[in-house]
Amino acid sequence: MNEKELQKDAIRVLKETSRTFFIPITFLQKDLKMAVATAYLLMRAIDEIEDNEHVEVTNDIKYKLLNELSGLIEASTFDEERYLEILAPYEKYMPEVTMRLGDWIRLIPSGAEHLIKKSTSEMAFGMAKWAKANWQVTTKEDLDEYTYYVAGLVGVMLSDLWEWSAGIKTDRDLAIGFGRGLQAVNILRNQSEDMIERGVSFVPDGWTRDQLFLFAEENLVKADLYIKDINKKSILLFCKLPLALAHKTLKALKEGKEKITREEVEQTVKEVSAEKDLIND
Repeated sequence: MNEKELQKDAIRVLKETSRTFFIPITFLQKDLKMAVATAYLLMRAIDEIEDNEHVEVTNDIKYKLLNELSGLIEASTFDEERYLEILAPYEKYMPEVTMRLGDWIRLIPSGAEHLIKKSTSEMAFGMAKWAKANWQVTTKEDLDEYTYYVAGLVGVMLSDLWEWSAGIKTDRDLAIGFGRGLQAVNILRNQSEDMIERGVSFVPDGWTRDQLFLFAEENLVKADLYIKDINKKSILLFCKLPLALAHKTLKALKEGKEKITREEVEQTVKEVSAEKDLIND
């Protein structure tokens, strides 16, 4: 494929793999849109290794793969041949987004490559560590660390991209809270499923569900403060949609519901998308 065809195909894969971020990514403009899209695809590629449920892909294998990929991704030149060699024994268990990581790296806009690869590498390192520990969170410090690696780190990377693209500076702690708050809501939503299907708990020992709700709420407060520093409408809308969905999901969970309805999701998307027509960046 030429670059234009590859970009189009990347958007196809993005749409097929992301329920939360595809629409807000479409709010972004020009190079920033492609930077965030490729960043998502890179991070989704390694996330699919961490979340892989095939019995052949054991935690020890995940640890080995993610550790080695961390070094490959951060290198100044990505060794795609070595990447495919590492994954070859497990290729039949991996989705397209993972096997094509080299394509996503090729599409990163000039100037953003170091930011995106550095964050993805750090995420792979953290995921490797937690795969080895079977994701058994026992303390508040564990919860902070795990949610940093899989989500807070995303907030930091996005902030770096906002500054790279639009000169927007945001608070690092609030950026971490933005990502961590979204992840905390996911943990609450999937708490029973994670334990029953995977034998995994992201809840510190001795914590009640109310304490986990408080953890999510405290970080969503940081997320609300985070977006106040963003004065570019397209970037603000990108952040507002997943944050609005997180707030509504948290409210539904506190009311004893499993999740928000499809109608509520569609209405939220419609409300935020309507603001897109008012963009005048």
